[in-house]
Amino acid sequence: CSFNRKGALMAVNKFPVEGSHIMMFARSIADDNQIYYDEDYAASTEPGRVIAPPTFAQSSAQFDPDYFLRPKTGEDWFGSGKEATGIKREASSGGGGGGGLHAEQHFEYHRHIGPGDVLTAEVKPGKAWEKEGKRSGKLVFSETVTEYRDQNGELVITARGVGVRTERPVDQ
Repeated sequence: CSFNRKGALMAVNKFPVEGSHIMMFARSIADDNQIYYDEDYAASTEPGRVIAPPTFAQSSAQFDPDYFLRPKTGEDWFGSGKEATGIKREASSGGGGGGGLHAEQHFEYHRHIGPGDVLTAEVKPGKAWEKEGKRSGKLVFSETVTEYRDQNGELVITARGVGVRTERPVDQ
């Protein structure tokens, strides 16, 4: 994840890429392409080895100790019926009483990642812009750029996420 719950930038210190993680990720998104788990098959493909699916880098959040969707020690994972994830909503610090959401995600691959890679992620602020909404007032867009580097410091993935916040709740 690009931001922690308070909106502070985060970085993943170490994200080891393992074959079993790639296989489980591919299964979780219902992608049965053999290049994600079968070494013999993968050897016959252009990359020549097992590789990770395109959005696999998002799982780096599981290596971030402050990832807000991960329960802390001693917390209930499922919470109550009202808050099934156990996550309680915090008051918005963005002002205006509007809402926010994750609007876009883009991945630019500089090379395939696969088992044996050890990635680090650094999150940087990107562009910001505004548009006038018809039903919610001003829409404030903000981009975050996450650079994933391998164990040699080589840039392997650039991920760009865009969030949008409304000035006020959407008119009904």
